[in-house]
Amino acid sequence: MNAVQTVTGSGHAPAEPGGSPPVRWPWPARFAFRFGVVYCLLFCVMIGQVLFVFTGFVHRFLPDTAPMWPLLGTEPLLKWVGQTVFGVDVQLNRLSGSGDQAIIWVMVFSALVVAVAAAVLWSVLDRRRLAYPRAAAWFLTGLRLCVAGQMLFYGIAKAVPTQMPPPPLSALIQPYGQFSPMAVLWLQVGSAPVYEILLGVAELAAGLLLLVPRTATLGAMLGVVSMAQVFVLNMTFDVPVKILSFHLLVFSLVLLAPQARRFADFFVLARRAEPAVQPPLFVSRRAERIAGPAQAAIGVWLVAGVAVFGWFSWQDYGGGAPKPELYGLWEVTEFRIDGHPVPPLLTDETRWQRLVVETEGTVTWQRMDGALVTAPAQFDGPAHTLTVTGPPGPDAADTPIATFTYTRPEPGVLRLNGQLADRPVTIDLRATDPAAFRLNGPRFHWVQEFPVQ
Repeated sequence: MNAVQTVTGSGHAPAEPGGSPPVRWPWPARFAFRFGVVYCLLFCVMIGQVLFVFTGFVHRFLPDTAPMWPLLGTEPLLKWVGQTVFGVDVQLNRLSGSGDQAIIWVMVFSALVVAVAAAVLWSVLDRRRLAYPRAAAWFLTGLRLCVAGQMLFYGIAKAVPTQMPPPPLSALIQPYGQFSPMAVLWLQVGSAPVYEILLGVAELAAGLLLLVPRTATLGAMLGVVSMAQVFVLNMTFDVPVKILSFHLLVFSLVLLAPQARRFADFFVLARRAEPAVQPPLFVSRRAERIAGPAQAAIGVWLVAGVAVFGWFSWQDYGGGAPKPELYGLWEVTEFRIDGHPVPPLLTDETRWQRLVVETEGTVTWQRMDGALVTAPAQFDGPAHTLTVTGPPGPDAADTPIATFTYTRPEPGVLRLNGQLADRPVTIDLRATDPAAFRLNGPRFHWVQEFPVQ
């Protein structure tokens, strides 16, 4: 029987039957608990995404910067720490999706320092307390719900495949060697949507199991397996979610820590393991009876929130999002400037090779040397006009670099007439079927005489 189950909330351990000495936590365990409580609380608050998931469907009415509010509020202090301790200037890049920014590393360092100092002070002020069973029950419950929320959040993003969508049209025309390791991982998973959905289902299952105290151990085990894979992928493919995935892995292991002796008995010592007992949150039986439905309500709220998130993600930028009128991958068949055809020379810096229209508000064209240029664009359907402005930059933003009127002489054919870099141009294009690319071809064969390469 472990200390969490036998020590009362007063901190003074009762005597064991027969007058045996009271059970107490070893000093390292008490210090580790104090440190863990402070550090986990700081991390979960500062990485706003962890608590943001508890807003449920209300997140639709909050600004996009809401998950960044804790970091935004402490940015001046973190800047000071970065300059004073590490000699570097750090700032929060609000438009970045990276979770491994320098300022976040500084935050982790600061949280570690604060947690160690707090644990030392706590140990001095509370040195007579032998154990923290009631506090441990609350701590593990809160940590369990936080991990469950993140597993549900990332699980729904894969189960409704929006986190790693199918290869975009622009990726189909890029050489493999130009992709970053992260892009390779995203395209690899996105090219096999069934695999991505199964990954999401595994994470969703871990989150759902963690919401129920009776199945929390199984959920934490599944969470360890899922997060270990995610962390390894993030490390080896340079995905900038290393900090969060590592913490979720550690948090899942912390949730399993109280079951360490049972695991050793069953898996290592090959002897019978006692049933897992969840420590009570309250002394009062009435309060304890209320705690169960309260946790269930939180679980329902979380599940409903991530379901709404998944639905709107699919509608906003997933497969259910509306496509632009000129959506497609267009191959340039003829390019005329000042009425004269321009030959498809690789050294020509003006001629286009392809035009890609995937999302509202931007277009991408491929130059003859293969480079892709993405720029803001405005479509006017009734007027059949396309206006392309300069790529984002202090000098080029909002400056039209091309204005076209477009016509569709026949299905699969597009003609652009207008001005490009202040010169009259006419561009004839023909649609390319994305299914013609091998990456979008058949994904499975029962019979294969040779590997498909």
